[in-house]
Amino acid sequence: MKKLNILFVSIFVFWIYPIWGKPIVLTSHELNTPPPRVIRVCCTLGSDLSLFGVPFAKINQTTSLDQIGPHHYLGNIREGDGIIYTLRGGFIDMAHLRDQADWTAYIYALIRRSKVNGTMEIDLGHEGGEKKLTVNLSKDLDSLDEVKLAARIAYDLSIWHEISTWFGVRTVPMISEQFSSFSVEDAYSNLLGVTLGMRAIESELPYEEAMTQMISNTLDSLGVVKTEAENFKALEDVRDVWWTRSARLPSNRITLERDLDVYPQIIPYLVPELTETSKSAVILYVPECTCNGQSFDDMYELRIKLNYRFPKILKRNITQDDFNSMIAEVAREWNKSIANTENSKKGASIKKKKAHGSV
Repeated sequence: MKKLNILFVSIFVFWIYPIWGKPIVLTSHELNTPPPRVIRVCCTLGSDLSLFGVPFAKINQTTSLDQIGPHHYLGNIREGDGIIYTLRGGFIDMAHLRDQADWTAYIYALIRRSKVNGTMEIDLGHEGGEKKLTVNLSKDLDSLDEVKLAARIAYDLSIWHEISTWFGVRTVPMISEQFSSFSVEDAYSNLLGVTLGMRAIESELPYEEAMTQMISNTLDSLGVVKTEAENFKALEDVRDVWWTRSARLPSNRITLERDLDVYPQIIPYLVPELTETSKSAVILYVPECTCNGQSFDDMYELRIKLNYRFPKILKRNITQDDFNSMIAEVAREWNKSIANTENSKKGASIKKKKAHGSV
């Protein structure tokens, strides 16, 4: 009988109904097993990038409108992920966008399941240390507030990924991801995904169908480029400004610009040569409070027990409240690396001049 009950629980399906939409369907196993931190392979800003140790390989992680395809929760081979340029939202990393939408849907389903008890606690695996999420749910929280709360938590998790990869956390052993940490398209793509995830949950359509439709409509409203050639031109216009081919992946020197202004809003990086005066940038805002103004900060805690990769100056146990100070440390290290690079270039220039007898 006990085995039968366990089997019943394992196959039970939770139907999570928003008050206005169709259900998000997740099994008990899916709810109790967090998605991978990186669901889809994300991309590097740039084109025709060289790979260290593979002299003739060229990396192009771009996409186009005709390749994007339908959205699938937790990914599918039919999805065409990559980087695409929009006139009002800058470069969009479709893998980041889709991942954060799915994380928003997942956390919302957890919140709905836990609403009866008023609290939830779940382990979210390892990423720079053990991650644990605790949420205290007020009975006054309505469905829209629950969606916004899920979106805020999903966005914080995406920012933690950027922070942790800067400090050496890797998805693939021995391959650093610091080169892609806080790239100019990351935070905007993350927050856009969170925003679309919210709208998909609120939609009367099933989640995947809603996401597919909203991705298409949103890219169109952001002024997405229509062809691969236009996408390539956008990347070339910021070559040696935001990224460079003078280094090989996974060198940190490939990335020349980082977006560290990730709270409370994201202003997209637009390519100056392609920016039309009539097309204003679309600014995205991080969900911060309920509809009646109650802060989300008091409702959840994302606690992380840091591993050895992080500097000793940082606390071993942190929460989302420490993210801004950690981003400040990232900025300090980034500025220091820029200064060192510039000094190295000056030194090399002086040596070259001396070699030719011009100094």
